Amino acid sequence: MSNSDELHYDDGVIQFLELMWGKGYLSPGGAEEVARLLEGIDLSGKTVLDIGCGSGGISIGLIRDFGANQVIGLDVEEPVCRFARRAAEDAGVTKQLDIRQIEPGFPIPVDSASMDIVFSKDSIVHIEDKEALAKDVYRILKPGGWFVASDWLISHDDEPSPEMAAYIKSEDLGFGMASPKRYQKALEQAGFAYIELRNRNAWYTPVAEKELERLRGPERAAFDATTGPEDIDRQIRTWAAMVEVLKTGEHCPHHFRGQKPL
Repeated sequence: MSNSDELHYDDGVIQFLELMWGKGYLSPGGAEEVARLLEGIDLSGKTVLDIGCGSGGISIGLIRDFGANQVIGLDVEEPVCRFARRAAEDAGVTKQLDIRQIEPGFPIPVDSASMDIVFSKDSIVHIEDKEALAKDVYRILKPGGWFVASDWLISHDDEPSPEMAAYIKSEDLGFGMASPKRYQKALEQAGFAYIELRNRNAWYTPVAEKELERLRGPERAAFDATTGPEDIDRQIRTWAAMVEVLKTGEHCPHHFRGQKPL
């Protein structure tokens, strides 16, 4: 989901990210990171909302690997929704997976108290108003339901360092990064209980360094074939800038969760 009408994820970008992170995945870690994110959360027979479903790999996995009964996948861009619908057809889960292209903003077009789980993987970085997001997710959840998500965070609420500002600009993806403190407060103010935040910087820093090596190494020709050599040169500069702020800890991907009280 994004606050902008600008198309950030066209076919070439989707193909590039899937080559980097796996078929159906537009963020790091693949199925293993999704499993870590969902540790202790039972999806069996549940109805799940996947905010920012991207090209559909995670939404399909919520059904196939975690036993969700029904998943609604939301995104704001036509190309990712098209990829996700095609993936659902290939996986034979179209009766359980409903991919919906929606307009950015609030309220999210989902009924109140209708979802057992609201899930999101590295997508709500595109939503600047974290407070409105937390309140709307709370509205959508049934009592006892969980909000389980990961996102790309900045470690503080001050102005980004020059290095962080340069990285965010280079991403050119409409990032609205917030701090762990701001997320904690937004979840508390929305009414969530049992809030947990877990910093994943130590995991992703060496992973990102290996991703940068892949972009520069023997796979370069395959990456060039997705979006073109000039764009891959830009991606290499972006990855290098990202690694720099990951190493300082200013860029700190997090898992977080909270429960709507019964």
